[in-house]
Amino acid sequence: MTKKSAFKLKGKYFVLIGFAIGAMVILLSSKAIKFTSTDEFCMSCHVHPHAEDAWRLSTHYDNKSGIVVHCVQCHLPPPGSIHYLTAKATTGARDVYAMVFKDTDKINWEAKRELSAAIKHTYEASCISCHDNLFPKGLSADGEKAHLHYDMNKEKLGLNCLNCHLDAGHYNPNYIHEQMTSIPGDESPSGPLFTEAATITAFENYTEQIPNTSVAFEMIAIPGGSFKMGSPDNEFGRNDDEGPVRNVTVSPFFMGQTEVTWNEFWAFYRNTMAEGRLNPQAVIAHNAASPDAISGPTPPFGIPEQGWGGGNRPAITMTHYAAEIYCQWLSEQTGKKYRLPTEAEWEYACRAETETPYFFDGNPRKYVSGGIRASLFGTDTTTINSYVVYEMNSASRTQEPSFVNPNPFGLLNMSGNVLEYCSDWYAPDAYAQTALDVENPKGPSSGSEKVVRGGHYNSDALQVRSAARAMTQHDEWLKTDPQQPRSLWWYSDMKGIGFRVVCEPDENLYNPETLANE
Repeated sequence: MTKKSAFKLKGKYFVLIGFAIGAMVILLSSKAIKFTSTDEFCMSCHVHPHAEDAWRLSTHYDNKSGIVVHCVQCHLPPPGSIHYLTAKATTGARDVYAMVFKDTDKINWEAKRELSAAIKHTYEASCISCHDNLFPKGLSADGEKAHLHYDMNKEKLGLNCLNCHLDAGHYNPNYIHEQMTSIPGDESPSGPLFTEAATITAFENYTEQIPNTSVAFEMIAIPGGSFKMGSPDNEFGRNDDEGPVRNVTVSPFFMGQTEVTWNEFWAFYRNTMAEGRLNPQAVIAHNAASPDAISGPTPPFGIPEQGWGGGNRPAITMTHYAAEIYCQWLSEQTGKKYRLPTEAEWEYACRAETETPYFFDGNPRKYVSGGIRASLFGTDTTTINSYVVYEMNSASRTQEPSFVNPNPFGLLNMSGNVLEYCSDWYAPDAYAQTALDVENPKGPSSGSEKVVRGGHYNSDALQVRSAARAMTQHDEWLKTDPQQPRSLWWYSDMKGIGFRVVCEPDENLYNPETLANE
């Protein structure tokens, strides 16, 4: 046999050996992929507590058809591409790392159930691969309306299947995406009904009583005065819209000790709820004596209190318009002038005669939970945790007033818990539009979004500074509302929003000049 023939023969052997090895690798890889794609394998190292129980209670497991949707069908892209393999490797490595190195007791699992987190761990393409027919036989009228809204607006609004089906894969008893038919829990206070509102005889704290209900709440007398509104250039975490710093004077006012609670808001809902939708400006301008003339909220989709509980927790998810109508209703019920605070009043009340980033001691730089500094030196959150409901202590939900200590004026939850509406239109240069010395500013004369203040339960330490500003995002907060027209009253996509009320005192109760100089 010639050398050339021998070389060819060896070449054939190498090809056959290579082919055999390749076939074995493919076979083993296929078996490995199949083995590591089973539900049992996923759950063997998954550190999420109750993930399996919630899955078995979900419609992806417990349904009339008997079809079971497995872990990889939601948490990986559709198979058949390189992206599937890379996603599988990345997801597996992440779960193994979490099992080995993370303290699972310190993971905020409630936050992981939020839409923003869930979207990161599921694939829209996988949803569509199974549910390619969005209008199957037997779909309800409400379902058709919702799916049509998704089909027509998914690109424009960035809609995701999880916007409306967050509990499809893991059951959550507190998640309901349908029209509310009754007040959840109906936790209205028991006891005799108040026959009249509180009478104010002096400029001091008082307890308001809503007539014909058993609901009462505390109002704090806030003395007028001057303060520096905004943040200095060197404040850590400062945003450009927080300046320039102005010397602002505000007149005395009363402010709710807490955000408006569910007890208070449901009293309004019971008294005024109506299916009619009046023109917002016409309603706000209405001055009739009877509160029945005020059009109340239509029923929301889902449960606004998210299953967290009602009672004294802050009422949430209502629109700015709904908050304004509530103030009008409360005014007519009590014979006083209730309204939303101006942005200046809000910051003055929050600061409570302090000029530091917070109304309590602390450097924002040291309260930030992420970054190299926090990793190396840790974060001492003892002080901020005692005054603010935010990402580090909230368990991703609102908390009752007793959760925190009051600020120096006696107000609770001015920072954190929920964002609070102000009456001002938002503008990034609002402070520059007025003089550096100004009295009772009310913000720009017009705009498209309203000012919100205070941060909420998932805000970080920088967002709950006294000077931090934010604004409503009306369209974004309504993007999954399938109603046409969309609700005037409730947001479908914002949970961390609420409000507190201000009451204008009778000028005969105080001497403004004396109070301003105290």
